[in-house]
Amino acid sequence: MRLNELKDNPGARKTRIRVGRGIGSGKGKTAGRGHKGQKSRSGVAIKGFEGGQMPIHMRLPKRGFNNYTKKSYSELTLGNLQRAIDKGLIDIKKKIDEKNLIDSGIAKNYPDGIKLLNKGDINSKIEITVTKATESSIKVIEGLGGSITILYKPKPKRNRKHITKNTKSEDVSSVSLADTEENTGSANPKKKATIDQRNEEEN
Repeated sequence: MRLNELKDNPGARKTRIRVGRGIGSGKGKTAGRGHKGQKSRSGVAIKGFEGGQMPIHMRLPKRGFNNYTKKSYSELTLGNLQRAIDKGLIDIKKKIDEKNLIDSGIAKNYPDGIKLLNKGDINSKIEITVTKATESSIKVIEGLGGSITILYKPKPKRNRKHITKNTKSEDVSSVSLADTEENTGSANPKKKATIDQRNEEEN
């Protein structure tokens, strides 16, 4: 077969229906839209309109929210990193940065960078720079004599000082029963008079 003999398979390319080109085509005068009505007019879009009833996207319940501050990282495991080193995709004699990881195809180009995870085994001494890494993966790399540089710098937490009111606690044991009776009597003389009357009636 020569280049000039190449052609599509039968049925791969279908001819486009040309509407409004005469009544003999069957799609002529009204172009397949019928007579009158809203759907025969131009500039009418009824996508999602259900005749006035509550649309499906409003009937269904909603849950949760989209966190616009969420960071998305390309996850890279130590096992995948070691496999790429064994295949010769990454040169451990040079410093490994995120561009090398993306170019080798073991990490995807995410807007927020690459995160290194401690999954799998690694036995190579490397010097790597990533956006984030787990504490266990950092220990593994440093334990093999390598070094890791973290680009992500978390924001310092604000020290919120909680104001506590110092309430003075009185020593209840030092207050005698006589003092309490005197205080209640001076505060409410009517109550003291009724108590005295009851005592006289009992006597």
